[in-house]
Amino acid sequence: MALTPHKEKLVAAINNPKAAKDKDLLKEAYKEYLNFTKKLTKLQSTGAKRVEEMTALLNGYKDFLEVDLIAKRGSAFIKRQKGQMKLDNSVIEEFLIHLVHDDVLQNLPDGIETGSHTAFMSLSFRPSNIDSLNTKPEIVLKQKDQDFTIGKSIFYQLSPDSAFDKKVTANGKLFLAVLAAEVKVNYDKTMFQECAGTASRLKQGCPLSKYYALVEYLDMQPEDVRLTDIDNVFLLRKAKRLPFEKRSVYEEVRDQHRDYPISAEVMKMFVDELQEFISATWYDPQEALKRGSFS
Repeated sequence: MALTPHKEKLVAAINNPKAAKDKDLLKEAYKEYLNFTKKLTKLQSTGAKRVEEMTALLNGYKDFLEVDLIAKRGSAFIKRQKGQMKLDNSVIEEFLIHLVHDDVLQNLPDGIETGSHTAFMSLSFRPSNIDSLNTKPEIVLKQKDQDFTIGKSIFYQLSPDSAFDKKVTANGKLFLAVLAAEVKVNYDKTMFQECAGTASRLKQGCPLSKYYALVEYLDMQPEDVRLTDIDNVFLLRKAKRLPFEKRSVYEEVRDQHRDYPISAEVMKMFVDELQEFISATWYDPQEALKRGSFS
């Protein structure tokens, strides 16, 4: 679990020998990051107003990092590798964690976990032969890293012995993500298909879960998510990706950030879906008798 993924990426970049030319620049970014997160935590507003103010702070920090520092003053290395180093999309990953807050979302239970996690997809058994049914179960746990989650760690032990003798008992831990989101700076058709596959596998393990993608720049034609297990794709800047020849041009990056800031309205749409999901009754068999149908 990482509750400060962007901070970790900044520190890693500062200590990366390949980014030596940009070390002072990255230290400036780290200083501004501390200022950004301090302002986030000191906001006094609640609800939609708080989301608006948070988004304004997010735009300010991303403009400073990605335009004033990297695009304007960064080396060719940092411009080329910022995506691989996750200096840009980790900002939003960390920002989303700040949304899971009592001043933004109501009815959050105590002990809920959020942030990036390796999320549960499926659990299966792989006995080697008939005799092995009397030994410690061989468990195959499939999981996948998720940029943002809401869920809970689940601890388990499984055994052919009702007394759970340690010699024949397998135990472990998994993270059950009832809501997961992939964060992308640029989103193309291949990424969309990968997200659709991930959503399907996560929902095999927890069918009532929700799966989203949050995207800054679109690099594909929008598709109907109802044909997939993705619940929604949020286009944070409502913008297409810059053409290849313009992506490293300071003026082009600056103008795109200015003309297409991260939308507070889109962020509030995402928060509304979070709130509806948190407040909903996910499954109640007694309701079927009242409705006259299972669903």
